[in-house]
Amino acid sequence: MIKKDEVFKIGIFNKPHGVKGEISFTFTDDIFDRVECEYLVCLLDGIFVPFFIEEYRFRSDTTALVKLEGVDTSEKARMFTNVEVYFPKKYVGEEEDSDDIPTWNYFIGFKVEDVNHGELGEIVAVDDSTMNVLFAIEKGGEELLLPAHEEFITKLDKKKRLLTVEVPDGLI
Repeated sequence: MIKKDEVFKIGIFNKPHGVKGEISFTFTDDIFDRVECEYLVCLLDGIFVPFFIEEYRFRSDTTALVKLEGVDTSEKARMFTNVEVYFPKKYVGEEEDSDDIPTWNYFIGFKVEDVNHGELGEIVAVDDSTMNVLFAIEKGGEELLLPAHEEFITKLDKKKRLLTVEVPDGLI
């Protein structure tokens, strides 16, 4: 059985595309394309269920069309509408050596801790609608907006999905 602490959210399935079982997939992290993993994990009725990927193709930098094994009609694909998609953490280490961070969205799902203030929470979204990109960090039902600046990041642990920052006084 797959547990919540073994996976992290990378997106959501939208609606079926076509009649052969393809599903539109909006993602915040394209890790499924960067590492060798043959499956995605879906949250169905509170249970994490793995589904093997037959094929996928990108539509944009945040959407793809995914064909899952055993899903070969639009009716079967419709069952995945608005289903959250997760990725197994055990495969994250495969890209550990790479310093390549494609977008700020890569950090969604990371825990954030400040060297002076301790744990800040988990990055739940990235606001890039303005010139200053912000991390939306949630802890205990409260949201903290923190500027996403490289000079604030002191340590990055991809395996633990932990971002250590040193934020100037007054921003927290």
